[in-house]
Amino acid sequence: MSDLMFPDLRGLTWGYKLTPTFSTGVQQSTSGREVRASFWNIPLWKISLKYSYLHQDPTWLGGGDTEFEQLIGFFLARQGSFDSFLIDLGQLTRKPLESNVQGQVLGTGDGGTVNFQLVRKIGPYQEIIQNPAGQQAQVYVGGSPLVQGTDYTIQNGLVTFAVAPALNAVISADFIWLWRVRFVQDSMDFNNFMYLLWECQQLDLMAVRV
Repeated sequence: MSDLMFPDLRGLTWGYKLTPTFSTGVQQSTSGREVRASFWNIPLWKISLKYSYLHQDPTWLGGGDTEFEQLIGFFLARQGSFDSFLIDLGQLTRKPLESNVQGQVLGTGDGGTVNFQLVRKIGPYQEIIQNPAGQQAQVYVGGSPLVQGTDYTIQNGLVTFAVAPALNAVISADFIWLWRVRFVQDSMDFNNFMYLLWECQQLDLMAVRV
């Protein structure tokens, strides 16, 4: 498990796909009645990206690794689906709302509880966040900002306060959240469609739990 960031490359097509997945066991009797068991209370997400072009001309970006080399080299260094890594989807798509969470309520103090998990709200659902960027977040208690490292610490998205928030104090946070993912497959297709230009029409990533 590495904390390396997936490369931010031009050529990413506008359309991309997000697929949330749960695991449910279903047993059906002869009468047709069902008994269902939910094995996951948190979805695993699949992210599907497409790159319409990847430059292989070393002079295009003023030297250094080309876009093609960055992507294929990153895949090779991860040994396909073996190693996990981090991805900032908002940075890749240039849509900050994909990553930025502002004023997210984490809970209400009871005078004794010191641990509160970072979450993001998706309609009526709240998803646990384990990978805020740099394991950092600006946390507020009753609207007042606290200092990370002094007033609280964060590990795997879990906020631990040095002193339990007071009764009925609202705990909220601002943070940038990252996906921890791996490549779905151990192979990837690159098409050389023009001189020093490549494309990757299927790049699938699967979320990984910490």
